[in-house]
This record gives sequence, C-alpha cells and structure tokens, in this order.
Amino acid sequence: MRKEIGGYFELERFSGVLPHEGALALSSGRACLAYLIEQRQIRKMLLPDFICDVVEQVCESHRVALRRYAIREDLRPPELQPEDGEWVYLVNYYGQLTQEELRGYAAKYPRVIIDNAQAFFAPAIPGVDTLYTCRKFFGVSDGGFLYTDAPERALERDESWARMRFVLGRYERPAGEFFAEASQNNDLLPEEPKQMSALTENLLRAVDYDAVRKRRTENYQILNEVLGSFNCQSVRHTEGAYAYPLMLEEGERIRKELIARKIFVAQLWPNVLRSCPEESPACRLTRQILPLPCDQRYGQEEMQLIIDAVRTSLL
Repeated sequence: MRKEIGGYFELERFSGVLPHEGALALSSGRACLAYLIEQRQIRKMLLPDFICDVVEQVCESHRVALRRYAIREDLRPPELQPEDGEWVYLVNYYGQLTQEELRGYAAKYPRVIIDNAQAFFAPAIPGVDTLYTCRKFFGVSDGGFLYTDAPERALERDESWARMRFVLGRYERPAGEFFAEASQNNDLLPEEPKQMSALTENLLRAVDYDAVRKRRTENYQILNEVLGSFNCQSVRHTEGAYAYPLMLEEGERIRKELIARKIFVAQLWPNVLRSCPEESPACRLTRQILPLPCDQRYGQEEMQLIIDAVRTSLL
C-alpha cells in the first residue's frame, strides 16, 4: 500500500523505552502461553487450582493434558511431583513470591513456566520461561511480554484500535458506562499468538515506569501499614504491586459494600468456586481476598478512603 502523506492527525507517536526489553512483545498474556505451548511442544501441564479459566482454555484448545495441584493458603505451591515430560505452571500471585523462591522452584522443576501477570515489575529469571500481561497495570486493551529461549517464529502483528473504546471512554466518562465492553474485551483477545499491536506498543512507550512503580509501591505500603493487622494472611513488601491482597473472613460481604461505595474490588477468580471443593484453600482465597486498588492513578487521599471504607465495614 502506498504511504499516505498529509491529512488529519492520528495519535502521537511516542519514543520512550518499551518495558521488558529483550522479551517477545506479543498480543496478550494468553498469546504468550499459546506461543510457549506451540514452540515447546508442551503436551502435559501441572496447573494450580487457583487460576483464571483462560489459562485452562488455552491449554485445552491446544490439547494439553492437565493435572491440578492445590495451592496453599499462603499462595505458594505444595511439594510437587511432575510426571515425565510434564510442565509446572507457577503463578506469582500478587507478586508475593520472592526472587529467591522463584529461582528455587526453577531449579527444582526443570520444565517450569512462571506467570507474572500480577507481578509486572518482577524481573525474569534468566533461562526460565516467564510471561507478563500489560492490561492489569496500564491503560491498554491488550499486550504481553514473554521471556523464552524457545525457537522463535515470525508472527502476524495484532491490531487493537477496535478494542480501545472502553479504555478511551473511561478517561472522560464513569467506568460503569463501559464496564460491559471491558468485560467483553476478554473474549475478543485472540488466542493465536501475534506480535503486539503497533498501537499498544506506542502507548506503552509513553509510560513513566519508574513513577508507576514508585506510586504503586507507596500506595501498597500505606494500605499494609493500617490494614495489615486485619489481614488473615501475612503479605510481604512488593515493588510496583498489582493490588493489595486483603484477606478477610467476611470478604464476600465487604466486597459488596466497597463496590456500593464505588471502590471497585474484583473477585479473582469466580470459576474456582465452580471447580474446587467449597472448603478448599482455593475457594477460601477466591471468596475472602479483596484485591484493593493501589495503582498509579491514586495517592494517599484515595488510600485513606479505602482504609476508612474497610474499617467501617468491619465494625
């Protein structure tokens, strides 16, 4: 197609550094997993029971035989016994696993995939397949990064302009007006591995990652200093946290009360309640953990509003 010159302006082109330099920039986290399955020729996988159903769907669509292991309530795996040729899938929930722990797991299980979807700022361990997702941390509709030494192949570039309306809309309008579109976006993301879209890559080049990491870290610390005494599990300091995981016995009730106050607290992941025994650690984690927002959009004032709302609900 002949290059166009002139006419109306498109979105500005940004020149900042793309995060995770050296990783493959793909269309989504699920695309990263699909790419690994295909390039590693994975046929068997050991998955935690506390996990998003998208991971299961990707594996099943690629005819990967699945076994499950029960995650512990401290968000760590039990002692695992992978079968011959079986890959171990480890989720770094809320960035709570230390680098030392991750290196230990990688040394113990030679076929391992680390899911850092909730730990964007956790560095990858050299030689270990590690995936990240962008839309849990930034105002984009898609995008993922994959560290792997699996054989590379050429990929078609994704396009995300048609999936950006809910992101752009929330910039000027209330979130509720676009909630349905944001939810539908999960079903629109292609599972087929593609190169990250030019639009998403451009937007990510505009982010001040040092500022984002700093703000998320500070907000997490504010919440933990006050709410840590109420938390049913001990949580560690986390740089650039995804969210503050406040676990409460009455988590389900308090979640509803926070949402009524327009403090939107997701439930991760409702599919677990259908697939696991009611009293399993996975179901308790799903029901009782409140992922409190601590991201770069907010500061001390918003953290205090969250603290006050939680305290009021606990009375």
